Amino acid sequence: MSDPAAAILIIEDDPAIRELVADVMRNEGYRVSVAEDAAGMDALLIRMRPDVVILDLMLPGEDGLSICRRLRANGDCRILMLTAKSEETDRVVGLEMGADDYVVKPFGSRELLARVRALLRRGTKAPHAPDRRFAFDVFVIDLDARRLAAGKGAPVVLTDVEFDLLACFVQRPRRVLTRDQLFKWTRGRMPDPLDRTIDMIVSRLRRKLEAAHPGSGLIATVRNGGYLLTSHVGRAP
Repeated sequence: MSDPAAAILIIEDDPAIRELVADVMRNEGYRVSVAEDAAGMDALLIRMRPDVVILDLMLPGEDGLSICRRLRANGDCRILMLTAKSEETDRVVGLEMGADDYVVKPFGSRELLARVRALLRRGTKAPHAPDRRFAFDVFVIDLDARRLAAGKGAPVVLTDVEFDLLACFVQRPRRVLTRDQLFKWTRGRMPDPLDRTIDMIVSRLRRKLEAAHPGSGLIATVRNGGYLLTSHVGRAP
């Protein structure tokens, strides 16, 4: 059974899918709340703080993309999008707005649970784990606290997926990492052949690193290879 303290909020307008997902989560021991639209979600958020929000993109009224943007601006919950196979553009936009992962309909309960568990594991630290603070260029990254700072400690705000991607680079500096490797390490599965999610997240991450330290050029593109972190990485003092 899963940690009963974990709270899951499901926002899905299809009653059959909503109850199916809720049953799967309850059977794992999670505390589950459900809403069919943005208004229902807002009413629930007054009295609860979800650990993971399972969010359908196609909702009546305020759509899932708008809800995703609001959730990311106002809180630190994990966001798992439910999308249809034909909604690739929306999946990319959803990730741009701060969603952490997505599941394509139709999906199996095992896949859904695996994604939720992976989101809940982020930010947890194993007992007696060694300190995992690293320095590169002008940045200091704390892999356990999931924080990135630049210069004299100014925080650099990253979404979960951006942080996971940077962690892959920091732990493998000056190595060419393929798109498939990065996708598997950050999303827990292999990508579809035409999936360009990693390229989009790399672009987002580059913009944030560049804004914090202009001209650093820390993530290089290797033609027909992938990407690499150009900086030396060492233990943070």
